Amino acid sequence: MKNLFLACLLLFAITTQAHTDPGNDADKTGTISGKVLDATLKQPLPYVNVIIKNTAGETLTGGITLEDGTFEIDKVAEGKIKLSIQYIGYKTITKDITIGKGNYKVDVGEILLEEEAEGLDAVTVLAETSTIQQKVDRKVITIGKDLAATGSASELMVGIPSVSVDAQTGDISLRGNQNVRVMVDGKLSNIPTAQLLKQIPSTAIKSIELITNPSAKYNPEGMSGIINIVLHKNTMIGFNGNLSLGLRHEKEAKFNSALNMNYRNGKFNLYGSYSNNISKNRNRGNVERPENNSEQFFKFLDKRQSHLYKLGLDFYLDDKNTMSFFTTQNTSNSSTEGETEALFYSNPSFDQHQVFLAESDNMSSQYNFNYVHDFSEDGHNIELEVDYNTFEDDTPADFKFLLGSNDDYKDFNNTDRKSTTVNLDYVNPLSETTKLELGLQARLFNSDIAYSSTGQTLNAQGVLRPTPDNDFDYTRDIYSAYATFSKKFDKWTYQIGLRTENVKEDALALSSEAASTETFKNDYFEFYPSAFITYSPSEKNSYQFSYSRRVDRPGIGQVNPIKEWSTPLISSFGNIDLRPQFTNSVEANYTRTLNNRKGSVTGGVFYRFISDEINRALFIDRTDVNSGRIILTHDNFDDTSAYGIELSSNYRPTKWWSINGSFDLYSQTQKGIAETLTAPIETATIDDIETNIDEVNNVAWNFRMFNNFRVSKTLTFTAFGFYRGKNKTLQFDMKPMYFINLGSRVSFAKGKGSFSLNFNDVLNTMKFAFEGTKPFVQNGQFNWESHTVQASLSYRFGGGKYRAKSRKNRDDNTKSDGGGFL
Repeated sequence: MKNLFLACLLLFAITTQAHTDPGNDADKTGTISGKVLDATLKQPLPYVNVIIKNTAGETLTGGITLEDGTFEIDKVAEGKIKLSIQYIGYKTITKDITIGKGNYKVDVGEILLEEEAEGLDAVTVLAETSTIQQKVDRKVITIGKDLAATGSASELMVGIPSVSVDAQTGDISLRGNQNVRVMVDGKLSNIPTAQLLKQIPSTAIKSIELITNPSAKYNPEGMSGIINIVLHKNTMIGFNGNLSLGLRHEKEAKFNSALNMNYRNGKFNLYGSYSNNISKNRNRGNVERPENNSEQFFKFLDKRQSHLYKLGLDFYLDDKNTMSFFTTQNTSNSSTEGETEALFYSNPSFDQHQVFLAESDNMSSQYNFNYVHDFSEDGHNIELEVDYNTFEDDTPADFKFLLGSNDDYKDFNNTDRKSTTVNLDYVNPLSETTKLELGLQARLFNSDIAYSSTGQTLNAQGVLRPTPDNDFDYTRDIYSAYATFSKKFDKWTYQIGLRTENVKEDALALSSEAASTETFKNDYFEFYPSAFITYSPSEKNSYQFSYSRRVDRPGIGQVNPIKEWSTPLISSFGNIDLRPQFTNSVEANYTRTLNNRKGSVTGGVFYRFISDEINRALFIDRTDVNSGRIILTHDNFDDTSAYGIELSSNYRPTKWWSINGSFDLYSQTQKGIAETLTAPIETATIDDIETNIDEVNNVAWNFRMFNNFRVSKTLTFTAFGFYRGKNKTLQFDMKPMYFINLGSRVSFAKGKGSFSLNFNDVLNTMKFAFEGTKPFVQNGQFNWESHTVQASLSYRFGGGKYRAKSRKNRDDNTKSDGGGFL
């Protein structure tokens, strides 16, 4: 089937090209070319906007200059047109040109752009409102001042289409699925995702890329795709920087700040950054179980301090060779003071009251080397990248029982994780319309988790014994190769690709009780094909179809058999025998540019077929059936499917009002193991436990809308509304949730600085409310500090002359500079 699909795709492309005759219009369109230089330095200016307009001022077509400052715009309709050269920090130049008989190829020569007086400080320029653009293989949300004022990346993500962030845990999901990879500037990090997102200030983010159906060039992990956070790059000659501060408060203070500095000349670029996140967060909740007339109460106080440092150097050996180094160092200290109380109103002898203090002290380091050689032909290059990551975490937890028969105890967890990635990528533009990309990759990963406890546990025979020490060592080595080929002809573009992977997994769980030793090995070889087709019949309409095969490898927490966390009535463990799940994904999108360039609308549908699905398994604790204690873990299930639709739009009704909205709906069948008791809990035994495969058909939807109101050149107001419909999981049904945020922003110092004030969750409606029936009837609610007032300050400093040579970013296949936040 795979070979047949690729053969049909190639035959379709060849047939379409054979029926396209570009010669029919050759005598009615022309080509405009030239070169753009800095008027003072006589240096080429890359990425300059070249816009073609008619005599009425309407935009017809356009493009950007290459790294050597040259540009060429083809298929320009004959007649009188205006050529406009626009670049931030420079004066715009407009030329009148006539395309016609004897003048179909126009070379305007060298165009010299002069700097504007206020342009030297424009290191980071944000549009007023965010925009959404559908590209060949991704949806790009360019962050404007409306979203950038929200605080951290974690808070900003709430406004991104199809993305959800758990307000309590910080876990992120895409299209309702947490099997998503999060990258920063195309690179993965060993820093836990929730911690990383809270660390990045929103003002440092240039755009968010949603790669929901990645091509074969990307690693195939993540059923729902990839979220790539693209940070601003400082490309100005001289010394430049940015400082941002943020403070948020409801019951406790939450502070974050960031300093980003950059110095470059014609030969090297030196950059560094520092950011922190210091906060206290209060959470509370309760869960009721009517069948045994019990209720649980939870109170938590999280204290977090994290610091992220980055230092890097780009060295331009000559016009063809660039060498880069950077390192990031992250330290984090956090603690959670918790209190859980379980009250059994019909039988108080079962009551429990527990307090605990869980601490975490972790350190992560990243070291990256990158070398790029550019051949004589533009876009023809080879790149070597080596990335090494380490992560160490000590997590002691102290549990005390103020009520109940359990004894006090302490848990100790130590994690030591290392990963090495080596990439070799080759890009060859075979012609103006075709491109070949090849690559090799090796990924070596090891994690060692040690656990010990001073407590005691019941064994299967009901005998109380000291909790055994455990050590879990997990190794996964992946060797892969990929090839993609793309071609553009007339209004069509297609790309086909194939990635092959050889994976070796080895897991060993050792226990102080020798009989409890577990091992797991899994070696497999897989193919991951991908295909993309785009059709753009006009500038206003674009269609896209894509297919890819993906894999979801179990995470460390899902395979680690050591206890992950515990409350008086719930414990969570991993499953060492968990296997990967595979997904075949099909997606179609349509983008329409609105008249008078007032915005755009993008609509899409997707379908995923999932084999060996990984999902939750929920068991009744057989060592203490009458307590109502349950065990959470994961397991593999039968094949399933998911589908959904997405709509997003950015629209400007007036010059002072802009709207950015999105709607997504997805449906998924979830399967899992759920156990129930066939007898009253007070008298039930192991024989009364009934095990079933539970199946839930879930349809969920979300709606978001940003409104940006521009009062003057320096003052704007924002209003954001969010609604999440009812959502079903294997354990419970989540009730609907909605909230409204209001904000204002004023700019000062000729646009170099801005101050924002926001009031979040104005109606105080954010909460996680649920009800369920398996394994026990229960309903509950959790609340957190969402009703907050937030103030943010950002200021740019320094100056520069022109944008220097950039180097390729391997993972997102765009041109960018080394200087940045991460």
